[in-house]
Amino acid sequence: MSPKFSKTGQFYGVTTEIIQLEGITLTDTEYSQGRVPWHFHENNYFTFILEGGMTEGNKQHVYECCKGDLIFHNWQDAHYNIASGRHTRGFHIELGKGWFAEFGLAGTITEGSVMIPDPQVKTGIYNLFKEMKLNGGAGQLGIDALLLEIFGRLERMKTATERKTPKWVGQVREALHDSCEDWRLTDLARSLNIHPVHLSREFPKYFDTTLADYIRSIRVQKAMRLLGDKALSLTEIAFQCGFADQSHFIRSFKYYHHITPFLYRKLLLKSHQR
Repeated sequence: MSPKFSKTGQFYGVTTEIIQLEGITLTDTEYSQGRVPWHFHENNYFTFILEGGMTEGNKQHVYECCKGDLIFHNWQDAHYNIASGRHTRGFHIELGKGWFAEFGLAGTITEGSVMIPDPQVKTGIYNLFKEMKLNGGAGQLGIDALLLEIFGRLERMKTATERKTPKWVGQVREALHDSCEDWRLTDLARSLNIHPVHLSREFPKYFDTTLADYIRSIRVQKAMRLLGDKALSLTEIAFQCGFADQSHFIRSFKYYHHITPFLYRKLLLKSHQR
C-alpha cells in the first residue's frame, strides 16, 4: 500500500489552532488516532511534543518520543505513528519550498527524518510557540528571524560533526543531559579523562556555545517540560531542575524566553483549554 499524502496543515488529530504565514504553517494539534499508517507530508516540518508521547518510525529509525522531543521531517520521508495511550499534543512548523528559496537556504537539513536533542534549538522552538500564541498572523517577522537562527545553529552543528569528533563530546553530552547535578568543571573533566582547561576551551567548537550556557539551557528545557503540570509550583520545578532557588530559575528563564515562567505557563495552559 502506498503511503498517504498529507496536505499543508493536515495532521492526524484535532488541530486547536492553525496560523498561516508566508511560506510557514504553524499548528497546535492534539493527536487522537491510535495508529497512523505510513504517510508523508507536502512540506518539510518540525514536530515538537508538548505533552504525552508516541512512537515515530521511518525507514531508518524508530523514535520513542516524549514531552520535549523535537523531530525534523524531510517531506519525502514516509513515516508512521503509534499512540502511547497518553494524551499527546504536538506543535508543528511546516516550511514551504518558497520559504527556503526566499532566504537562500537548502530545502532540508537531512535526507530523512531526524531527532534533534540540542537544547538551544529547542529554546528557539519554544520561542516560536510563544510567538504563535502571542502574535498569531502578525508574527511573520519574529518567526522568520527565529527560524533563521535555528537553521543557522543546525548548520553550524552539522559542520562541527563533520569534523572528527573526540570521544568526550558524546560523553559530556550524555552526562549533562542525564543529570541536573551541579557539576564542577574539574569533576566533569575528570569523569571524561581530559584536562579542565581543554574541556572549557574546546567545548564551544562542538556545541556552538559555552559550557555554562549549555548547562543553563538544559535546565530551562527540563523546566519547560514541567510547566504544563499544574500540580507543581514554580519553586518545586526550580528545585527539580537544579536551580539554586526560584529567583535564579526566573532569571535564567527570562534570559532565554524573555517572559517569566509564570506567564509562559499561563500561555501554555490557556492555549490547551481552547
